[in-house]
Amino acid sequence: MGQSIGSLFPLRWRFWLGNLLFRPLGPFTYRVSWHRVIKGPCDPTEIEAMNYVAAHTTVPVPKIYAVHNDGHFTYIEMEFIRGETLEEAWNHLSKGQMTAIFDDLKNHLASLRALQPPKQGMVSSALQNPAFDCRIGFRFFGPVSHDDFHSLTRGHVIMEDVEPFLGPEVAKTHTGSYATYFTHADLAPRNIMVRNGRIAAIIDWGFAGWYPEYWEFTKVHYNLFFGQDVWVEYMRLILPGYETELAAERILWRRLPEPGTISGTFSNPHVHTKGSTPSAEWLRKRAGLKSKDLWSLALARGKYDTTVVA
Repeated sequence: MGQSIGSLFPLRWRFWLGNLLFRPLGPFTYRVSWHRVIKGPCDPTEIEAMNYVAAHTTVPVPKIYAVHNDGHFTYIEMEFIRGETLEEAWNHLSKGQMTAIFDDLKNHLASLRALQPPKQGMVSSALQNPAFDCRIGFRFFGPVSHDDFHSLTRGHVIMEDVEPFLGPEVAKTHTGSYATYFTHADLAPRNIMVRNGRIAAIIDWGFAGWYPEYWEFTKVHYNLFFGQDVWVEYMRLILPGYETELAAERILWRRLPEPGTISGTFSNPHVHTKGSTPSAEWLRKRAGLKSKDLWSLALARGKYDTTVVA
């Protein structure tokens, strides 16, 4: 059951057949059978997170059936989740159904935050590889310490200049000490599948990994959408609050969006930064690898400077 149509065909043929037979699910997700979809291109961070969460928690995530490589691009063949997104269901859910859904979400987030990090004070993917988050930009970063992560988020402004330039909230946050928690980092109604008034699955794990404890709270405020006020009201009931950190992040969202992306700086648009890269230590460890893996493909696609400095 669930055999995908044309499973022996190239991916493009499977996408074409799927689009003929099924309603499109989005620009990057193709339904290829009654029970399966293929999503991509995807990053290794998403595959790592989905497998890790499925193996260590009861949080509902789509089951991964296969990972496909096409050139430098990676695609995930996974379970099709029946239902609709919380965003689609928002306006026709009863108060009781909404309460039940957020009770489910509270329990699922508690399960994620109960996971023991492999190392405190570190930002990384689920398996201690580089992380990826659109808040930082469209390039990988890390693994890095919390201090180095904070430096990246503020564009590497030195600490003595942070308070006069970016304000006391950023200075306090970036000199604080935080526990490390497993974080979805893209929680929004569009990424929560619901069915019969309960959560059927949480999807889109591409940004997930190990982050400072406040990151989930600040990220739920990051993307604006219809119904944001009600969403934030519920999320504040189920997540610990980090108001100073949220104020700091809002300053950085405005002053320095996507600090890991190659771009001009906010102080001088004619000065271009290299953007974020995987850490030198991580690249050194990979330097001796003789076999290709998903990270080899991702790094080749990202056109990173992966020169290892001695």
